[in-house]
Amino acid sequence: MSIKKNHIPKVSVHPPDFESGTSQPFVSHGVKAGFPSPALDFMEYKIDLNKVVSDRNPLATFYIKVDGNSMTGAGIDDGDILVTDRSLEPADGKIAVCLIDGEFTVKRLKIDTDCLYLMPENPDYPPVKVTEDNQFVVWGIVTYIIKKVG
Repeated sequence: MSIKKNHIPKVSVHPPDFESGTSQPFVSHGVKAGFPSPALDFMEYKIDLNKVVSDRNPLATFYIKVDGNSMTGAGIDDGDILVTDRSLEPADGKIAVCLIDGEFTVKRLKIDTDCLYLMPENPDYPPVKVTEDNQFVVWGIVTYIIKKVG
């Protein structure tokens, strides 16, 4: 990954809209992946995904669109939308949206003794070692991935 000094890429960041009134029908019972189930018999609730995905801290939750394919091994593909919670503490193994030297990236955190690595989940990308020479902040922790199927 090349880090360009003083370059901030275009990033789409959006807070959840709790006033949208876009609740959809919700099947509250699990859907079998084998034999069909009469799902219409169980559609008894409505669901607002803005409320579901920001269940921990709505004011600190944001949607961020992915640009690139360094995290495909974690199921994060180009064009996916990440639900990111800025109130969660960074921890080893968590997937985080980070700002390093003016550039946003999403990577898995690897915390070693006196060292932090940003680990891609695609063998075509090298790990990024964060040093004291970098301007670095964990912007938020990824809690959900929204993706288009097909």
